[in-house]
Amino acid sequence: MDQHIAEAIGRPDLIRLDDRLICLRFETMKVVSALAAVRHLLDTGVVRRGDTLLDSSSGIYAYALALACHRHGMRCHIVGSTTVDHALRTQLAVLGTTLEQMEPCSDLKLDQKRRVERIHEILAEHPEYHWMRQYHDDIHYLGYRAVTDLIRDATGGDELTVVGGVGSGASTGALARYLREDSPGVELVGVQPFGSVTFGAEHVADPEIIIAGIGSSIPFDNVGHAAYDTLHWISFDAALAGSVDLLRRHAVFAGLSTGAGYLAARWERSRSPHRTVLFIAADTGHRYVDTVYARHREAVAVDELGPHTVTSQAELALPWSRMQWNRSPAHSTGPIRP
Repeated sequence: MDQHIAEAIGRPDLIRLDDRLICLRFETMKVVSALAAVRHLLDTGVVRRGDTLLDSSSGIYAYALALACHRHGMRCHIVGSTTVDHALRTQLAVLGTTLEQMEPCSDLKLDQKRRVERIHEILAEHPEYHWMRQYHDDIHYLGYRAVTDLIRDATGGDELTVVGGVGSGASTGALARYLREDSPGVELVGVQPFGSVTFGAEHVADPEIIIAGIGSSIPFDNVGHAAYDTLHWISFDAALAGSVDLLRRHAVFAGLSTGAGYLAARWERSRSPHRTVLFIAADTGHRYVDTVYARHREAVAVDELGPHTVTSQAELALPWSRMQWNRSPAHSTGPIRP
C-alpha cells in the first residue's frame, strides 16, 4: 500500500498498443524524479525536514516538487513560467507551495532567463534555500531506475528502442543509462520541437508554439547528447495529429509531447521490424483540451505524415525532420550553467 498519493501518481503503466509498440504512460512523470531526488537529499543530509526547496518550472515539475515536499515535510518555492495555468496554481496554493509566476511573455527564452534571474535573487535573500536545479543536477535520474526495472521485466533483451521527449534530459537519459547496463543494444530516440537549442534547431521557428516540456531555449546539463541514436524534430501541427490519433485509435489521452513521441515511435517501428518500440507518455491530456483536442477536426491523418531525412541541422524543415545522431557529443561547445 502506498504511503502517499505521490507514490501512486509517479507509478507508470505499460500499455501494449500492438505487438511491437508499447506506451509507458504516466499520470505525471516528473513525480517519480522529484520524489527520489528529495529522498536522496534527505538521506545524504544535504537538506532536512522543514527546509525550503526552490526551483523554476513551466508547470509539471512544480506539481511534482510540491507533491514531493508534501510527502517529506518540506517547504516548496516555485518560480513559475507564464504557462502555469489556473488549475495548477490552485493546487499549488492548497498544497502550501509559494508560487511566483512571471508576467505574460511571448518569448520563451526571455521567460526562462527571467526565471533564472529571479532564482538567484531569492538565493541571495535566502541562502538557506536549496535550489533543486532540475535541468542540471543528475539526482533527477535516480527515480527512473525503478521504471527501468519495470520495462526490463516486461520487454527484456537488446531489441528495444525507447522514444521520448528530451526536455531536461533526465527521463530519456536515465532510462537509456540504466537499461544499457544489462542491454547495451537498447536504442534511444529523442523528440524535439523546432526552435529548441538542445540539438541545434534554434534557427527553425514553429509558427504555433515550442512544445512545452520537450525543448529548451537554454542549454541543460542533464542532457547527455551522446546517449541518443536518433532525433526527431516535430511541429505543433504534427504533434496534434499524433495526439488525436493516439486517443482515437488506442484511447490513450495524453499530452502534446506524447503525440509527438507516438509519431516518432510509429516511424521507428516501421523501419525496424525486429525491434520493440516503447514511447513515453509523460502526462495526461487535460491541459491540452482547448489547445489540442478541441481542434481534432484539423488533425491530419498520421499515415499521411512522414519525416524529412536530414544529415545536418541546416537541413531541418517543418513539419517533421529526422536525423541519425549516432551517440555524438553536443553539437556546440557543450552545456553551460545558467
